[in-house]
Amino acid sequence: MRVSVSWLREYVDLPADLPTGDLEQALVDLGIEVESVVDLRESVTGPLVVGEVLEIEELTGFKKPIRFCRVDVGAANGTGEPQEIVCGARNFAVGDKVVVILPGGVLPGGFAIGARKTYGRNSHGMICSAQELGLGDDHSGIVVLPEDVKAQPGDDARPVVGLDDVVVEMEITPDRGYALSVRGIARELSHALGVPFRDPADAPAPGATAEPAYPVEVRDPVGCDRFAARMVRGVDPTVETPGWMRQRLTVAGVRSISLAVDITNYLMLELGQPMHAFDADRIAGTLVVRRAEAGEKLTTLDGVNRTLSAEDLVICDESGPISLAAVMGGETSEVLASTTNVLFEAAHWDPATVGRTARRHKLFSEAAKRWERGVDPALPLVALEKAVRLLTDLAGGTAGEEVLDIDHVAPRTPVTLPVDLPSRRVGVTYSPDRVVELLEQVGCTVTRGTDRLAEDPGAVGTAGVGPGAGAGEVLTVTPPSWRPDLTDPADLVEEVVRLDGYDRVPSVLPTAPPGRGLTWQQQRRRAVARSLAERGYVEVLAQPFVAPELVDQLGLPADDPRRPAVRLANPLSEEEPLLRTTLLGPLLGIVKRNVGRGQRDVAIYEIGTVFHPRPGAGAPPAMGVDRRPTDEEFAAADAVVPAQPRHVAVALTGEIEPAGWWGAGRTAGWADAVEAGRAVLDAAGIPADRMTVRAGERAPWHPGRCAELVVDDVVVGHAGELHPAVLAALELPRRTSAMELDLDALPAAPLAAGPTISTFPPALIDVALVVDDAVPAADVRAALVEGAGALLEDVRLFDVYTSEQLGEGRKSLAYKLTFRAPDRTLAGEEAVAARDAAVAVAAERFGATLRGA
Repeated sequence: MRVSVSWLREYVDLPADLPTGDLEQALVDLGIEVESVVDLRESVTGPLVVGEVLEIEELTGFKKPIRFCRVDVGAANGTGEPQEIVCGARNFAVGDKVVVILPGGVLPGGFAIGARKTYGRNSHGMICSAQELGLGDDHSGIVVLPEDVKAQPGDDARPVVGLDDVVVEMEITPDRGYALSVRGIARELSHALGVPFRDPADAPAPGATAEPAYPVEVRDPVGCDRFAARMVRGVDPTVETPGWMRQRLTVAGVRSISLAVDITNYLMLELGQPMHAFDADRIAGTLVVRRAEAGEKLTTLDGVNRTLSAEDLVICDESGPISLAAVMGGETSEVLASTTNVLFEAAHWDPATVGRTARRHKLFSEAAKRWERGVDPALPLVALEKAVRLLTDLAGGTAGEEVLDIDHVAPRTPVTLPVDLPSRRVGVTYSPDRVVELLEQVGCTVTRGTDRLAEDPGAVGTAGVGPGAGAGEVLTVTPPSWRPDLTDPADLVEEVVRLDGYDRVPSVLPTAPPGRGLTWQQQRRRAVARSLAERGYVEVLAQPFVAPELVDQLGLPADDPRRPAVRLANPLSEEEPLLRTTLLGPLLGIVKRNVGRGQRDVAIYEIGTVFHPRPGAGAPPAMGVDRRPTDEEFAAADAVVPAQPRHVAVALTGEIEPAGWWGAGRTAGWADAVEAGRAVLDAAGIPADRMTVRAGERAPWHPGRCAELVVDDVVVGHAGELHPAVLAALELPRRTSAMELDLDALPAAPLAAGPTISTFPPALIDVALVVDDAVPAADVRAALVEGAGALLEDVRLFDVYTSEQLGEGRKSLAYKLTFRAPDRTLAGEEAVAARDAAVAVAAERFGATLRGA
């Protein structure tokens, strides 16, 4: 929100000598974030003058249109001769008055202007746009002064374009929509500085008449609880917007379009009431306010043909939608240069509906920005009266006597506030009279009374404070129409504190409780993250939002528990309205994005929560902010919250060991994903004898290249190569592999006993066993461990071999066995006997034979 101080002074008596620093501090003290306070008198230095264009020569042969101009700048250049200036803008003609900065001047940002040769001509200065002068964001063309400007060539241009003013730019928080207007900011400054305020909305306006200004039917009184309209006929379409209005719009960053449209934008900035102007001759039949039919089309004023959703509110005539209500009008009914009959509309729309529509269509207009923050429902008739008077005064025409006002606005609900609640909540003593005074300052109607609960000393006090704490005076507060954010006692307490001054609130830091260190779950997550990072995986943080079609892209079967998902009531994007049930979707999306940007070797991991809905859980109990919820309410609310187990997942593609002059590299595969799962279980403190890796089948993995990660006979995760259909659907490289494991499903790590270290030498024996191809290597390993006995210290698979000599469906598994005794050096016969015992168990259980035997 950008606004000039001169505009604010029309409604609040700011001190004439108010320093810009004090103005900024006053707004900050009220909780309004100030982006900048710019004294425009100091933003442009040097000669900035009014110029009149005398000649224009079009230069050709360049990539873009260039004009060589001769501009009369009076005696400002010291010679009285016309100034030669090269300019690329096209929105001016001979005879127009423009703003010229001469050599020696400096524009905002330290941009110094000098004489130089460009495009083959000498250019002495520059013809300025609004953006270059720091007056707004419009850089589409240079500033052309209105014909009614009385300044002559060579006169100082600062007062003409408003560079003799101070501009305040503020970032308005979502709960303070009233501050997106001159009216709101002026009222706030009157509170901060203790000066009189004149409400621009405090003006007489005619009410509804028996005959409406135009026939209108409101079919959705929830989405539009007030709709008002006035007609002006016989307007002179050639009249341009006056300079003073155009200047204020420019400072606010709003582009001037036409007089009728500029009036609606001007009043939106002044009052905070967005409006719309229709060409009355381009609409036919009754106007209908309704929800759109899914798939309906509307071309908005920005030229985009939009497909509407069933949730969108639209204004229609007999031809169909002509306006995306509260967001942007349509092309078919816009005011044109030939418009003579104007229908002004001022309504009140549902903030949530407008906010969702704006995000759905990515159309964040100034009107939508105000509607989703809340607009005063009492403004429509006042705004219409001001719009009609401005248009008729400036462009003639006749204002219709008929006034349409369909009003379904519900009265504000009073809020009960114990008069001592601000003192108890904040720790600052506020007298009852002071509380009433501050609430009345913001426009509240306050009625004082006695708390009936005080008659019972054992009763629970108002606002849920302890027994008897609510005894005493109670205020019944009705918030003003322009403050939809005041709905609870806590909101009123905040207003009292804000207006009285945040600086009065003491800063008391609570005593920090003694630390207990990290929980074992936190330690486990850190250990897992550290283990994966040490293996070369890069941590990523993906958004937990996914598209509905992801479950099909991942190939999840119809009965898969990961198919049902939680749908967000107000998603950031309508394309991704669901919460993820697996980490793989967003994680693989990051792989795709990196590969698409040329990063072919990717190994990433994420530790995060997934969300599983609780079918039939119902709705959570309504809990206010006037008291702490009870344990039963907490439990009931928690029972509705989706289950949120914490998972860890990895995804990898490309080379995991790069090739180079040292030799060939190695492409990542399913075995690396399985090894990542083993590393996670090891880092989580799960002993090797409690974990098992076995063949499994689960989407989205390849059925023949998927492993189950099992702990204590419970499947906790899967790893392997992704299914080719999934890779094709997600546009991922072949052989992309992944692992996902439920960390919360892992048992707590047992107390680790210190290893027994023997100082005696080991005996190393290799065995190669031939088994059926379907026998898992982990099962053969377990058989070897069981048969070898206590002397076996370690067993490791180091080779898997297949060939025609072994026979079809057979494979060779080579293991390195390490034997060691804690109290002696093993004899060769002991090691061989232990090896033979191990092989015997494998032979008995799987029919294993020694390769080469």
